[in-house]
Amino acid sequence: MFKTIKIFAGRSNRPLSEKIAQHLSLPICKAEVRSFSDGEITVHYNESIRGSDLFIIQSTNSPAENLLELLILIDAAKRASASRITAVIPYYGYARQDRKDQPRVSITAKLIANLITTAGADRMLTMDLHAPQIQGFFDIPFDHLYSAGILIDHVKTLSITDNLVVASPDVGGVKLARAYAKRLECDLVICDKRRPRANEAEIMNIIGDVKGKNVLLVDDMIDTGGTMVGAANALKQHGALRIFAACTHPILSGEAVKRIENSVIEKVIATDSVVTTHAPMEKLEIVSVSGLFAEAIKRIYDDSSISSLFDD
Repeated sequence: MFKTIKIFAGRSNRPLSEKIAQHLSLPICKAEVRSFSDGEITVHYNESIRGSDLFIIQSTNSPAENLLELLILIDAAKRASASRITAVIPYYGYARQDRKDQPRVSITAKLIANLITTAGADRMLTMDLHAPQIQGFFDIPFDHLYSAGILIDHVKTLSITDNLVVASPDVGGVKLARAYAKRLECDLVICDKRRPRANEAEIMNIIGDVKGKNVLLVDDMIDTGGTMVGAANALKQHGALRIFAACTHPILSGEAVKRIENSVIEKVIATDSVVTTHAPMEKLEIVSVSGLFAEAIKRIYDDSSISSLFDD
């Protein structure tokens, strides 16, 4: 057993870090993270972390400084003789480029895995990867959490489950949608999509029956909102009644907020895995995953099972 557990919060998602620390009844480690006038990041731990089991909470969504800050935090902790360093990354950025699907492109998901490992992380903890196989890009222990249970519990409060189908906005999200449909005990619908270019999507066909039914669209993230809104429009044209959306990571870049606010989607349910700069959004409802991360951190420290959190 390590001497002590310590929690540190980077600057990418301080509110979530504070909630996690509250669940654990622990203070956030005293440290100073600041940027010089030219933008360079500097880190100084203001208390001893020698021999500690250190958990660094930092999402790696845009801007790229969030990722660089995480690497510097890990390096500083390694040089300060922390006994074990766990990178807690609620949202693992750069995950969409997970394979070489065309000539002369980078596999950024693997590149980031290499950087985190080289910086000195001993363990990884994240939630709802864009592609589950990214776990295999790491040569260190990797724990993967799922937000589905938390989001599903919230969906059940909306009084739409008696006449509900779960829909995947594209073929790639079928496995996730199937998991939701199984737990909600309802049918599964698939939107067959053709993407003409990056960040643009066109819905072609609806596989399944949505006429006269409420629909829950599920995805791991909403970025520009094009895929989700396009799927919602197609579902509406096929006779769907009320349409809701659920996602883990509400990136909401570009025109996403405007696009969703003007769409047929009534509500978007998402987690607090990221803090982004998008405009206020009336349709967005946030549920916290701080309790789930706190329990996972406790189990890692106690050398207990993480997978048993999702046995059902």
